[in-house]
Parts: sequence; structure tokens; C-alpha cells
Amino acid sequence: MLDNLVNLVYLVSAVLFILGLRGLAHPRTAVRGNLMGATGMLLAVVVTLLNQRIVGFEVILAGLALGALVGVALALKVPLTAMPQLVALLNGFGGGASSLVAGAALEETLVTAGAPGVQFTIASSLSGLIGSVTLFGSLVAFGKLRGLVSERPVLLPGRHVLNAVLGLASLGLAAWLVVDPTSSMAFWILVGVASVFGILLVVPIGGADMPVVIALLNSYSGLAAAATGFVLDNNLLIIAGSLVGAAGFILTSLMSKAMNRSLTNVLFAGVGAVVTQVADSDDVYAGRVKSAMPDEVAMLLSDARRVVIVPGFGMAVAQAQYAVRDLTNLLESKGVEIEFAIHPVAGRMPGHMNVLLAEADISYDKLKEMDEINSTFPETDVVLVIGANDVVNPMARDNDSSNPIAGMPILDVDKARTVVVIKRSLSPGFAGIPNPLFADDSTLMLFGDAKQMAIDLTSALRET
Repeated sequence: MLDNLVNLVYLVSAVLFILGLRGLAHPRTAVRGNLMGATGMLLAVVVTLLNQRIVGFEVILAGLALGALVGVALALKVPLTAMPQLVALLNGFGGGASSLVAGAALEETLVTAGAPGVQFTIASSLSGLIGSVTLFGSLVAFGKLRGLVSERPVLLPGRHVLNAVLGLASLGLAAWLVVDPTSSMAFWILVGVASVFGILLVVPIGGADMPVVIALLNSYSGLAAAATGFVLDNNLLIIAGSLVGAAGFILTSLMSKAMNRSLTNVLFAGVGAVVTQVADSDDVYAGRVKSAMPDEVAMLLSDARRVVIVPGFGMAVAQAQYAVRDLTNLLESKGVEIEFAIHPVAGRMPGHMNVLLAEADISYDKLKEMDEINSTFPETDVVLVIGANDVVNPMARDNDSSNPIAGMPILDVDKARTVVVIKRSLSPGFAGIPNPLFADDSTLMLFGDAKQMAIDLTSALRET
């Protein structure tokens, strides 16, 4: 009777997960989708704890208390600007948990029931391999995003050969466990080798391509969970892990396309693994950069009929979304048409800009994807670029293989009549290369903090 109830609730949870994912596909329904997914997970956790296979609650309650404490602290202290780093960590924790649970289940089975079956050992091997790669790859991604590890590609001599050796060694250790299921040593050696493998897969990837890597590691964490579901014979874990794995892989594919990257290169540490030898900043700018003051830009904006705002990571760092909202409302009150151009990889994770703008209650109808808005830039009076860099860099149109953003689709802001770039300095973006847009004849640079400049522009507009 209890087993039937558990399976029924698992089925309800699985349906909520699927509906939640569907809701997350559109900004208008994202909040509802998130709540549905969370509700499904709550039901799954509660019914699992009621399962008679749970023999003791002391450790579980201690884990719940500790996890809740850490979760609340992170929710309160981590700003939205650091959300990509947090997502990378959560991906890693998911993979690490799957690997450890599979290892614990293997040790318990060896003690209580003897040699496990083939399905059990294959699933344990996959969980250990994928989970360990996810954990340590995510830690490297976190380090790059946090500035603890160089954002530039770290290219080790013979890295592809070394990765191939580690991959084959991991498969050999997995085969050892399947052939000799009584030896748990094979599993733990596999975890160690896969951990090194995960580090070497992410280290060669540059900071500009971290959004793609985060999406891929998210997929890996789901696959590791699904494998652990087979280890524990838990249908819901298999379903949930498969959903996360499939969604993450689809997102990785879409992100790769958005950045003109090969999915094969993403999978095998080829993304961003180039040595940048592009023009020096002094050669690109060569004294041609024109700076402006807020009152000058305010006059341009007040005379415009159509303004497109391009948000970037600089807006997130400055927490300028509310000031940008006030600027938007004021311009619209003056009859100016406002739209926001959203690049798929603006910021450091997919949807980063959408989340920030939604937080400031900016209408979803104003948010336009790159493919939709690019054709309208020639009819745009002013483009206001706020803290964005690589996603508006014309050097992406260059096919030079030494250029880390070569071939990446960009927002064609340089085709507008006037471009105003709000930026603290001429420092490069994640790709580490100069941006010729800053020296373009139609570009004005408004140097300063994004939030303060948006406030200053709003004040200057009120005085015009």
C-alpha cells in the first residue's frame, strides 16, 4: 500500500517537473513554472522520507537543518550579479552528491547483500564518472567566474592527448567495476581520475564562453542524478535527472549556436582554447574615442524617436536595473519608443539580463531577442549600451582564428545612427580583446558607474 502511494506521488511530482520546465520556457510563466517545480520536489522529498526504507531520521534531519541554513544564507547574501557563480557551484554540488550517494550505496550493498548486479555497477560507474567531472569542472568554472582562476584559457601541452588518456582510463576503471563488482576500490579510483578529468576539461576554456560551460555542466549534473536513480532504483530520480540532463543539453546546443561554437568543441574542451593575438588596444582606439557628459547624452535621448537599450554584465555589477527602469519610464513619458536588445549570452549565464530586468518590473514586451531586433538597428536613433562589451564587438565578424569571438553573432548596434556606451573604462570584456565600436565615428563614451550614469541621465532629462 505504501509503495503504491509513493509511486503515485512520484508520478504527480514528475508531472509537476515537466509542467514547471514548460513554464520556464517563457518569462511570463517562469515564476509559476518555478513554483510548480519546487512543489513537485517538496512532495517528492516528503513522500521519500515517509518511505519505510528510511531507517533513521537523525542524520537526515541534521542534513536538512544544515542545508537549509546554508541555502538561506546564500539566498540572502548572494547578489544577482554573482548568480552565475552560484549556479556553477550548485551544478557541482549536484554532481558530487550523486557520486557520493552511488559510492555509499555500493559500499552498503557489498556489506549487506554481496556482489551487486550488472545494472547496479554500470549505473554506479556512470554516476561516479559524470558526477566527479561535474563537481570539479564546476569548481573550476566557479573559480574563473569569481576571478580566483584566470579567465583566459589555460592551455597545457598535449592537453587533448592527456584528456583522451584520462577518458579511456575512466572507462577502463568502470569496466573493472562491472567485471569485478566486489571491488569498491575501482569505483573510488574512478572518482579520482574523473575529478582530474573534469578540471582539465574546463581549464582550457576562456571566460567569454563560461555561459556555454555552465549549461553543459548543468546537463552533466542531471545525467549523474539519473544514473544514481538507477543505483537506488528510484523512478523519480531517474525522471528528474533525465529532464535536467535533456534540458541542459538542449540549452547547451542553443548557446553554442548563439556563440557560433561547435558542440563537439564544447564537449571536448575546445571552446575558447585559442591564444589571442589580436590588435593592441592602443592601435584600435588610437586617440579616436569620444567621451561625452550626461547632459549631452540627455539631449540626444530627448530628441530621439526610438531608443534601444543593450544591457550587459556591467549593468548587473552596478545593480543599475532600477535606475534604468526610471530612465526608461521618463523617456516613454516624453514619447520615445524604448526597447531592450537581449543577447543570448549577455552577462555570465543564460537569461541573466532577463532576470535583472524582470526584477525591476520592466515589461517583457520590451525585451527583444537578438534575431528579432538586429534588423531594426538601422532605423534606431540612439542605442544605449550599458556595461556590455563582447556581445556588441564588431571584431566578431572577423574570421581570424586567433580571435576568441570570431564568428559569434552579435547585436549590430554599430548600424544605428548614434551609439552611447556607458562603461567605467576601455577595459576589455571576458574575451580580453579591444572593441572597435568604442572608437567608431558614431559612438560616444559615457564613462562611469552604470547606476550613477543612469541616474545622472534621468536628472539631466528632467531639466531639458
